[in-house]
Amino acid sequence: MDASERPLRILHVLRAPVGGLFRHVLDLAAAQAERGHRVGILADSITGGARGAEQLARIAPEMALGVKRIPMNRLPSPLDIPAIWKASAHARAVKADIIHGHGAKGGLYARLARGGAATAYTPHGGSLNFNRNTPAGFLYLSCESALRAFTDISLFESAYARNVYEAKIGRPHGVQRIVHNGIAPAEFTPVEPAADATDLIFIGEMAVRKGVDILFQALNRLNARNVRLTLTAVGSGPEEEALKLLSQELGLSGQITFRPPMNARQAFALGRVLVVPSRAESLPYIVLEGLAAGRPMVATNVGGMPEIFGPHTDSLVPAGDVEALAAAISKDPGALAAQTADLRDFVKRGFSISAMCDGIMDAYRAGLDLRHSA
Repeated sequence: MDASERPLRILHVLRAPVGGLFRHVLDLAAAQAERGHRVGILADSITGGARGAEQLARIAPEMALGVKRIPMNRLPSPLDIPAIWKASAHARAVKADIIHGHGAKGGLYARLARGGAATAYTPHGGSLNFNRNTPAGFLYLSCESALRAFTDISLFESAYARNVYEAKIGRPHGVQRIVHNGIAPAEFTPVEPAADATDLIFIGEMAVRKGVDILFQALNRLNARNVRLTLTAVGSGPEEEALKLLSQELGLSGQITFRPPMNARQAFALGRVLVVPSRAESLPYIVLEGLAAGRPMVATNVGGMPEIFGPHTDSLVPAGDVEALAAAISKDPGALAAQTADLRDFVKRGFSISAMCDGIMDAYRAGLDLRHSA
């Protein structure tokens, strides 16, 4: 078999088995295994809860290199040293050709535990959300800059993420590619709102960076104009209690229903218009999933959002702008229907798991070729 076609041994390393990063790894690992590659996952054993454990157990039979979990602290810690040693020993044991780190901590472990493997790194936001003018930002971005020398393949979900990386960290070493996240054909089955659906639905981490506070303020502003909208907020996070308190302070208790994390397609039926009020994003899965499901949407103009909205970028709302968000969410949902249908076709053409896997495998091959020719 030609070297460019031989099956590869691929180990994915990530910290928290939750959220969009985790979904990306699961989709990619499954697609690679389906194509005949021998794939494994190394993840944190502290986070993820029952849902993360269930999803890892579900994919485990497809992972020829196994699913292994070790403790990985979110913040820098002396415990990183034994964890990196364990990751390195595991990479050598499974004889990985590629060790692919996802997120800041996964990227750190993968690149320092490389052994003889070629290293790939996808930031998924992570350190890119920091600035050098803070102590934490200086530490994270300085580490990222140093780790470039240990990176054979740099992968970015959006042109925006690549541009931020170059501005904050520097030009990537080796092979670099922009490969958009992708979703499955089955996700293009429409989801209709339930009879008792609220006017709006938010799905994601309960955090200020997700703009949840801006959404609450927009609802409060509309109340002052006698426009009363209801909202279902699906998700959890470290700022959840503070945001619930804010909703009470703004007099929104009777308008907002808080629900724990659940499957996105299940959540879509709980509201008529999906709202993504984020202050920062790279290329969020929830937007791709919502458009695929045919849900009308209001979203902010951040990160890679314009790469998804393509012909309708002008409909995106400025991040952090309470008045603009209030105006957008108070529009008749029917007015968003034509735009949603157009964007759904755009996403179907350009954001598939198959295309994502193609792009990443091509980058792997190029990185291996470059490493072997050095």
